[in-house]
Amino acid sequence: MTTIPGYSFGTSAVPRSPVTLAELEQLKASVLFGDDDVRHLRASREILRDHVEEILDVWYGFVGSQPHLLASFTGKADGAPIADYLGGVRRRFGQWILDTARAELDQAWLDYQHEIGRRHHRVGKNRTDGVASTDLVPFRHLFALVFPITFTLRPFLARGGHGADDVDRMHAAWVKSCLIQVTLWSHPYVKDGDF
Repeated sequence: MTTIPGYSFGTSAVPRSPVTLAELEQLKASVLFGDDDVRHLRASREILRDHVEEILDVWYGFVGSQPHLLASFTGKADGAPIADYLGGVRRRFGQWILDTARAELDQAWLDYQHEIGRRHHRVGKNRTDGVASTDLVPFRHLFALVFPITFTLRPFLARGGHGADDVDRMHAAWVKSCLIQVTLWSHPYVKDGDF
């Protein structure tokens, strides 16, 4: 278990997801996520673990260059970026890369996906880091970020010395996993009964 502040994956501090494991299996089937994807995600972990900070530099550079995305990390009072908040999220984001590549889609993982969704939504945003930032990360941005996150990850996957076919499969597994995760994160945003 990591000691990253605010990282509570696999702990009793995270409530149980309202999404069942059976519904997760349906979601996996909807994006054609199978055993090969698990294998390719795990293979990607061996490559990505040595490049987490570089990946985060790329992702944070992108978010920081887009005022509408950076706004979710700014203070309510002055609209200025909150450095400690950005730093705390960055450490958890780095762990998220490793958790995604670990590809253990069990109940603890499912519960933590719900917690991540809550931390982006007004029901839980700002509480982990104790900041006075915006109340919500607009869902449209979460969903749209699947592309830049996965697109910019591909060159890092290619660094592992694998053939183009394997890199394509690792990349596809990442796209599928991110789609599953963002769908799970949407739960707090969706009207009761509509998820």
